Amino acid sequence: MELFSQLSNDKSIELINAIAENIYVETDKNMFSTIIRNLVSNAIKFTAKGGRITINSNLITNDKGQEFIEISIKDNGVGISKKDQAGLFDVGGNTSTKGTENESGTGLGLVLCKEFVERLGGKIWIESEVGKGSAFSFTVPIVFKG
Repeated sequence: MELFSQLSNDKSIELINAIAENIYVETDKNMFSTIIRNLVSNAIKFTAKGGRITINSNLITNDKGQEFIEISIKDNGVGISKKDQAGLFDVGGNTSTKGTENESGTGLGLVLCKEFVERLGGKIWIESEVGKGSAFSFTVPIVFKG
């Protein structure tokens, strides 16, 4: 979370870490960190000064009895239209959009997130409404929890 402190402080964004402390995931650390970093960076990019970003976690079990951690990064930023949501995770369907402070990007971060989440055995999705913000969520299997 320290990684995002400067970025969120520059925009006076409240960054809330609500991830449970007693959950352990055995997974590829680099891929998992890249997913979190991309999603939180995007949330900061598309949230105006004085906004709020919350990072939550939940334990879920699928119909086969497999346990997953679900991570959700929710902001009260600009939001994304249904039309633009359709291609967000696809190469060629995703274009870079300027942030609230004219921040730039490559348009490839979400494509990379989807690739990594799927390699880790999970899923990624978005819930968003223009003018109200976005929630990007993903799951990865849990091998061990404490």
